[in-house]
Amino acid sequence: MKKKVAIVALDPQAGQFYAKQVREIFGTRIRISAYSVRDGSVENLERADLYMVSTDAFESVGDLRQYIPIDGEVIEIQVTFLWEVVRQLQSLPAGTRVLFVNLSDKMAREAVSRLNQLGVNQLVFEMYYPGSPLQVRPEDYDLVVTPHEQRYAPPCIKKVLDIGQRVLTASTMTEAALRLGLDELLETPRFQAYQNAVAANTYSFDQMFNRSRRLESQFELLLEILEEGMIGVNEKGEVFACNRKAEEITGINSKLALHQEAAAVYPYLPFRECLKSRRPLPPRVMKIHGTNVNVTMAPVLRGGDCIGAFAGLQRFSDAENRQNELRSQLLHKGHHAKYTFDDVLGNSAAIRRSVSIARRMAANDLPVLLIGETGTGKELFAHAVHNASPRSNGPFVALNCAAMPENLLESELFGYEDGAFTGARRGGKPGMFEFAHGGTLFLDEVEGMSPALQIKLLRVLQEREIMRVGGNQIISVNVRIVAATNEDLEQRVEEGSFRRDLYYRLNTLPVLIPPLRERDEDLFLLIENFQTRLGARFRLSEEVRALLASHQWRGNIRELRNVVEYFSCTGNAVIGPEDLPPTFRYCPLREERPAPVRPASAPEPAAVQAGSEEARRFVLHRLLLAAESGAGRDSLLRAAHEEGISLSQLEVRHALASLSREGLVQVSRGRGGTRITEQGILFCRKNKIG
Repeated sequence: MKKKVAIVALDPQAGQFYAKQVREIFGTRIRISAYSVRDGSVENLERADLYMVSTDAFESVGDLRQYIPIDGEVIEIQVTFLWEVVRQLQSLPAGTRVLFVNLSDKMAREAVSRLNQLGVNQLVFEMYYPGSPLQVRPEDYDLVVTPHEQRYAPPCIKKVLDIGQRVLTASTMTEAALRLGLDELLETPRFQAYQNAVAANTYSFDQMFNRSRRLESQFELLLEILEEGMIGVNEKGEVFACNRKAEEITGINSKLALHQEAAAVYPYLPFRECLKSRRPLPPRVMKIHGTNVNVTMAPVLRGGDCIGAFAGLQRFSDAENRQNELRSQLLHKGHHAKYTFDDVLGNSAAIRRSVSIARRMAANDLPVLLIGETGTGKELFAHAVHNASPRSNGPFVALNCAAMPENLLESELFGYEDGAFTGARRGGKPGMFEFAHGGTLFLDEVEGMSPALQIKLLRVLQEREIMRVGGNQIISVNVRIVAATNEDLEQRVEEGSFRRDLYYRLNTLPVLIPPLRERDEDLFLLIENFQTRLGARFRLSEEVRALLASHQWRGNIRELRNVVEYFSCTGNAVIGPEDLPPTFRYCPLREERPAPVRPASAPEPAAVQAGSEEARRFVLHRLLLAAESGAGRDSLLRAAHEEGISLSQLEVRHALASLSREGLVQVSRGRGGTRITEQGILFCRKNKIG
């Protein structure tokens, strides 16, 4: 809506000139009308948003108020000259006698006084105006100087210098812009050019004005760099500030909102309540265009008066994204996944099947359980699952649950508040769940969690909420869990060391990663790849190739890399049996491959379910020898290795489970808790075991 401006001057010609100047600066933002006292048009003065009145228009304030409403916005028109006029007069010789002609004695004296202030002091001025009693003789004056009023000059003086109408001062234009609420026009090149062209001796004003413009520019820059939307109103509730973020949230262009009543533009924002109470309002949640927005409101107070208010708008999604960025910066490590499924090397059917299953499961948002022996590449799969998921742009945080004590693991996972325990960092620390918000948390060796932590993890999976150690505030987190284990979690559930409800939560999408011994065709492909990475140049003899192909590879890919690194350090071009690592020679060769760890949902071969006969006989024999004290799995494994029997922990578990189902042994938790039963002793005697 255009603002209405009324120009009131003594002379109609002057009024039209002033109106033209104002129109050139304000353009289409205003509708301007000019009125004159001399021609009587002031009698028809219309109501306006601003009245600009020349100093000579009225004799008194009473005369002024006869035509202008008592509540009308009025400013006095101050006039000056252009700098080019001042320089032209300064170029005249000192002592030049000048007859200055204007409409009235008052206007002539004001003009000459202004020229003196601007540095035109070398001329000898005499004032002349219509009705002047001055007797003019041509020989008394060198020339006539007039501000476009040569019609009143004495005809006897032929030399006339027309310096043009006096122009409005920059301060008059500035005050008009501020009164109309169009202060943004003061930043335009048009106004700045006008300010530079107009002569002024108001040094203090110019300094203050330029400082004000700098502050306004800094204020606008501050508004734009804020992460939240900001809307400011003055004491009347009119919008004077609105940044781009506020435009984006409200969907209202700032050009349409500025200088309008906030109640009309943003009816859902309680500006009136804030201005009236003169106190910050409690934060509240509002739905704007279907989006939840946090709204804060604070008044601007000066000298006890409320001169405006600001509203801050922040979308919940923006706040969460910002928190994620800051969490990633705080973490400094482990917050991004480095590998994809393209980094999984191998052409064997077993590894291709695992990759295919994992790819499909990555697209889901449910927990993934990676099952495999140590060194099979579970962490690589975890990275790849994250990068193939919709959360690939979010953080990836990895933590080994078996690598730290229970109390330290809890504070790492859930974070802690200031003073939560002795040695806690001042200010507290966010936990891995907070760092992984919006992304993936990889829990390696998840079986290493204590029962208490298992309960807390189950709650996070169910409620998506955590509480820091020593804290009392619930924090919502959106995290996908990828867990990994190299043990039979179902067996741990049966033993009571792992919660059944947590197991079924984690086991939603199980992925079995095959051991290296089930990937015969990948063995030498991997060796060549490690050689390339290490820059090693050697060739394997046929004997070594046969030994490597028949090796158990209990350390899987990790063990294989160690062997290749050892080969590269020998410096031999051809690797023979004598170049094998010393520890490699004592590892039993593969005669019969033990069954791999499988998820509970996958059916196991009958041989694995029942346990191998060799493992069953050995376990029964050792338990018979320890009939009084009993034996644990670890002691059974040590005895097997001492006797040179190839037996894995998994085979011992399956053997014990099979013998327990037949009533031959009694499996109990704890070290040394497994004993042979009377039925087992009779079975040993009958089958000549021991």
